[in-house]
Amino acid sequence: MPKLLLRLLAALLVSGGPLLAHPVPESPQWLTYPGGDGPGKGKHIVLIAAEQEYRSEQSMPMMAKILSRHHGFDCTVLFAVNDKGEVDPTMPVYPEKGKEFKPHHIPGTEHLASADLVIFFARLLTLPMEERERIVKYIDSGKPIIAIRTANHGFEAPLPYKINGKTVRWGNDVLGGTFMEHHGNYHADSTRGIIVEAQKGHPILAGVTDIWGPSDVYRTYKVGGSLPEGCTALVWGQPLLGRKHDDAPNPKKEPLPVAWSKNWQTSDGKTARVFHTTMGSGTDLESAGLRRMIINAAYWGMGMEAAITPTRSVEIVGEYKPLGTGFDYKKLGVVPKPVSAYK
Repeated sequence: MPKLLLRLLAALLVSGGPLLAHPVPESPQWLTYPGGDGPGKGKHIVLIAAEQEYRSEQSMPMMAKILSRHHGFDCTVLFAVNDKGEVDPTMPVYPEKGKEFKPHHIPGTEHLASADLVIFFARLLTLPMEERERIVKYIDSGKPIIAIRTANHGFEAPLPYKINGKTVRWGNDVLGGTFMEHHGNYHADSTRGIIVEAQKGHPILAGVTDIWGPSDVYRTYKVGGSLPEGCTALVWGQPLLGRKHDDAPNPKKEPLPVAWSKNWQTSDGKTARVFHTTMGSGTDLESAGLRRMIINAAYWGMGMEAAITPTRSVEIVGEYKPLGTGFDYKKLGVVPKPVSAYK
């Protein structure tokens, strides 16, 4: 190959030109979204949609489209699938009497190795050891972590992760809290996000003016307690008396943290930035404020807070009509589908 052509190819690669390929090959087992123009060019975000209640199979592709189209990040969405390779939110998380229990499976976990950020949205998964080990390798890499709603109880059994001989608790240790109970009234009220006054200048909250969603507030610590040391509460969630944006606050329910940041110290002393929000149902993410907060957290997690602008678009790309929350799959219209159905 002529030297001049080699130099041109090298220049295109260095400059992030059209030859800079998405780091993950296309496959019927996952979704890839090449980054457009934007600050995220050259960075790779993996989003994991692997829960059964809050329609992450719809919301994570939606968020990936925004992150790639409006912000320039290469995005990959991985799903929990059944033995037919279908995205299947109806898979049980516990053995059912008289039925064979089938473990969960997330094709593509090997691509966590090329991720600059992983967004976890999982719930009570039982995964093959190889997949759990890949997840642990990422968690212990020092790279940033975002966890949404049920992610704080994302795995049925402890992950194979120990530091100084002690098993690391994914929810309480890495994320700063795990689901204890529904503080709000499940399927009866909604949540108004109240930005912590002292944190209004935090880069994760840049341009965030309104957070509301029809899901309820989670409790992640005991009554009378608080977030663990090292967590910075960014948004409090006030339960409302109903499921409409302008419903009144429930005077019997105190607000609890629904979004916070923290650091995670890995086994070899690296520091990973962590952001967790206990909001994030499919319908919660119709809130532009919630979407912006999570997208800002992606920048912050990767040390890109200088690139955050309060006006860069977080508008939904294409159509987004999330199905309702819950486990009444027949009523909600939730059925196993091929990965391509969520493109």
